[in-house]
Amino acid sequence: MKDLTEGVHYYINDEGYIVLTEQYHLEKGYCCGNGCKHCPYEYENVPEPKRSLLLQEKQNNK
Repeated sequence: MKDLTEGVHYYINDEGYIVLTEQYHLEKGYCCGNGCKHCPYEYENVPEPKRSLLLQEKQNNK
């Protein structure tokens, strides 16, 4: 992947962690299975039961 741009591919949260954006994941092209906050792929590679919990949490935050 090319160079990452803050505010486009990632941001730094209040705790100082790097959070990858939906744009980053779309450019990567697949779900990595780690349960990333902004996963646009419905967590397809995250194992159960974590996947169901993440999907439920995402639905509740809409």
